[in-house]
Amino acid sequence: MPRETGRKVIAQNKRARHDYHIEDTYEAGLVLQGTEVKSLRLGRASLVDGYATVKDGEAWLINIHIPEYTMGTWTNHAARRTRKLLLHRKEIDKLVAKTKEGGLTLVPLSLYFKDGKAKVELGLAKGKKDWDKRQTLAEKQAKREMARELRHRNR
Repeated sequence: MPRETGRKVIAQNKRARHDYHIEDTYEAGLVLQGTEVKSLRLGRASLVDGYATVKDGEAWLINIHIPEYTMGTWTNHAARRTRKLLLHRKEIDKLVAKTKEGGLTLVPLSLYFKDGKAKVELGLAKGKKDWDKRQTLAEKQAKREMARELRHRNR
């Protein structure tokens, strides 16, 4: 069987980009069990309530929902278990320093397979206020209306 290449997106956290200002992104590997990988290959996962944290020098992904594999047996995994993230020591130290500064958190942005390996894209994020969210929506709507007008003029 040929080896997988490229990037296959499994799940995206669109809510994170709405609720947070993303300052920096990191790519991390995941430590998964066999049935978790099979469930992900079916394209089933949810990042909505998830976040990442660093404990004892190790990065952990918390509250990510990967549903049980339907064809699994007694070896099936727990759907919302804590999963270890694979990052370099320098990256972990940098994340600890930035999150301790204040107001920053680690949010999963997307979950995907890259060359056959499960990866998660983490965003170093700062929470938006309500007026920030309204302003962002107004800007998106204005851009959409300008693009629509340009299309009509070019016809």
